[in-house]
Amino acid sequence: MRAIEGIIQETMPYSKEWEELTDEEVLRLSQKEPDAFVVLVSRYEDAFLRKAKAILYAKEDAEEIVQDAFTRVYIYADRFTPQEGASFSSWAYAILIRLCYTRYGKMKKIRERMQSLEPEAYERIADADNFLEDLSVRSEVLAALSKLPETAARILRLQFIEGKTQEEIARIERSSIPAVKTRVHRAKKLFKQAYDKQK
Repeated sequence: MRAIEGIIQETMPYSKEWEELTDEEVLRLSQKEPDAFVVLVSRYEDAFLRKAKAILYAKEDAEEIVQDAFTRVYIYADRFTPQEGASFSSWAYAILIRLCYTRYGKMKKIRERMQSLEPEAYERIADADNFLEDLSVRSEVLAALSKLPETAARILRLQFIEGKTQEEIARIERSSIPAVKTRVHRAKKLFKQAYDKQK
């Protein structure tokens, strides 16, 4: 990872023996031999990326946070003290998750400034099993919406982006409330299919 490469100096060639050490031993060694830190990066990078992406969704944000987490693990290596029930893994994950939620909080504030929905709209999104979570900013969701038939995309936009009630949608669409509920249900299924194909 680039941030780590900037930290690790070209002091020694990589040693295969480092791979046989425990995480804690590698961390301790990396304070004297910075090149050893790449062993921890190779062990945890993929898992860290999965965890960060599960919290932040966007791949670019996840990659940036993982780089930041490894940088902090390296910089604060001397603060880690092995204890029963507190392994290197749990310590490193705690750093990663704290950074993820800090970034998530900042992103949430930005989203709230971009579009402020009524409290009832947030409740409806939650009631819909959060399947359209962060709809206003997630490009994957918008891309999936663009693949739906216009009528399905319109009904989802009205309810989940514009925050309209089903009564309001019924008036706009000149339809009955039960018909709107049926259309929303069908549109959600179509959306899920389109969204899953993008993953």
